[in-house]
Amino acid sequence: MRATLKLFSFLRPYWVWATLAPLLMMIEVAMDLMQPRLLERIIDVGIANSDLNVILQTGLWMIGVTFVGIIGGVGCTFFAVLASQSFGADLRSALYGRVQMLSFANIDELETGKLITRLTNDVTQVQDVVLMLLRIMVRAPMMMAGSLVMAIITAPQLAWLFVVLIPLVIIGLVLIIKRAFPLFSKVQARLDALNTVMQESLAGVRVVKAFVREAHEILRFGKANDNLMDQSISAVRTVAVTMPFMMIVLDGGVVAVLWLGGIQVSAGGMQVGQVIAFINYLMQTLMSLMMVSMLLMRISRSEASAVRIQEVFDSEPKVRNKPGALTDFVPRGRVAFEDVSFSYRGNGDDPVLNRISFVAEPGQTVALLGATGSGKSSLVHLIPRFYDVTGGRVTIDGRDVRDIDEDTLRRQIGTALQESVLFSGTIRDNIRYGRPDAGDEEVIAAAKMAQAHDFITALPGGYDAEVGQRGVNLSGGQKQRIAIARALLVQPAILILDDSTSAVDVETEGRIQAALEAEDAQRTTFVVAQRISTVLAADKILVLDDGHIVAQGAHAELLASSPIYREIYASQMDGGHMDDGQTHDGAASHVAN
Repeated sequence: MRATLKLFSFLRPYWVWATLAPLLMMIEVAMDLMQPRLLERIIDVGIANSDLNVILQTGLWMIGVTFVGIIGGVGCTFFAVLASQSFGADLRSALYGRVQMLSFANIDELETGKLITRLTNDVTQVQDVVLMLLRIMVRAPMMMAGSLVMAIITAPQLAWLFVVLIPLVIIGLVLIIKRAFPLFSKVQARLDALNTVMQESLAGVRVVKAFVREAHEILRFGKANDNLMDQSISAVRTVAVTMPFMMIVLDGGVVAVLWLGGIQVSAGGMQVGQVIAFINYLMQTLMSLMMVSMLLMRISRSEASAVRIQEVFDSEPKVRNKPGALTDFVPRGRVAFEDVSFSYRGNGDDPVLNRISFVAEPGQTVALLGATGSGKSSLVHLIPRFYDVTGGRVTIDGRDVRDIDEDTLRRQIGTALQESVLFSGTIRDNIRYGRPDAGDEEVIAAAKMAQAHDFITALPGGYDAEVGQRGVNLSGGQKQRIAIARALLVQPAILILDDSTSAVDVETEGRIQAALEAEDAQRTTFVVAQRISTVLAADKILVLDDGHIVAQGAHAELLASSPIYREIYASQMDGGHMDDGQTHDGAASHVAN
């Protein structure tokens, strides 16, 4: 309940609605409590004395009381819905905003599928409980207390039955709730697993179809779905015991009232109307107690959701600004790695990078080459502080990147990541994602440099052509060129191309490199590549292996000094046959041009 109460701060702006709803519910409860006494009057006064006037007058009073109760109930529902829906919208927005503030490391820990569950199902669970609290949490306790008082006033001779029935109900409900709470926590965990499988399968649907693995994915989803179903059935089965248990207690109480009340009526100590009114109050009391128990079970389920939501709110970004971080930093572009080590766990275990040191001068192009998993992408991710170093430091113009405001730093860096992520909207909007105020001429210039202008203008609508979800209507190479144009448009001092031309043909890649070289800009460029042709013209090539720099230098230097580089070059450029160094330099010049 503690986590749920923390989230109630989102209800504060709607305190007027949240106050009106319970007040109107109090009117409905008061009207409901009057009904049994009015019924008692009809039976014991009107019918017993054959007084039609009493029957008619009391009947009209009952209709009037019912009408007032309807107004209170409808009004309560109206304001409760307003408050709960507004609460849910604000909570969802705040949660999404928090997710956007988290760093890459936080997202890695929380996982996309689980975050989707928190933003949808978990928020809905808490929102529904707020609605119930504004209605049932007011109605049930008031009705229970009011019915109990009215029952004692109506037939004090039978009031002792409550001493037996209420503790019996409470004990049973406590046992049920105690068992149900952990089961609903497991339901949410199974829902997480289901969403993760679904998100992976839908995001990778092309891979699934390419390898004819539809049946496998259906089985994988079916297993997760069955696990969720089994857990849900187990939880609901536990809760389902509540109603039969309550009905047994209620029916037993009614039988006891009829038997004991009948004896009292026969002895002249009570009237029939009193017995009927007492039965109504007894039913209202026990049913209200059951409503409280059902609400507590819903709260227990929402508590599991609230804990998961609070976990996101409590997550502190692993990358945060220091107090007094620089906000007016305009770099020249000198990037230095000084004895840098990095581990995704953040504690130095399983390091991805080990004691990396090098310098990239302004205007230089630095290429990173190495096998998959050698640490190339991890290295460039440290420059814009997607992650923080575990040891050593990364500096730009002598400033530790941790001393620079995150937003200021990243506005100076253009990044085209390994996966070219495009958003729904037009191609123009995707290119100017980092600079929404960029003019059309700037957008076109960036597209031309990225060799994207020709294919864009050939599309129906040109730059206003709609991009499908995740760029489904574009090829891999087209998406990569749009991503490069997006990175170039921000006019960065530092450009990072993280294997961003892997789906582009060699000829087009050469034109992109030529356009970047021809541009009159003192931009420091980092190029992560798998193809040797991508790195031949670089000012400095870093060869990585298992998180270490095993060689660095220009192409000609590495051919002469690095066996690993010569092996990579030979395997890609001339089928494994090595000629003399002059031939290699000529090949390099040919590819670069």
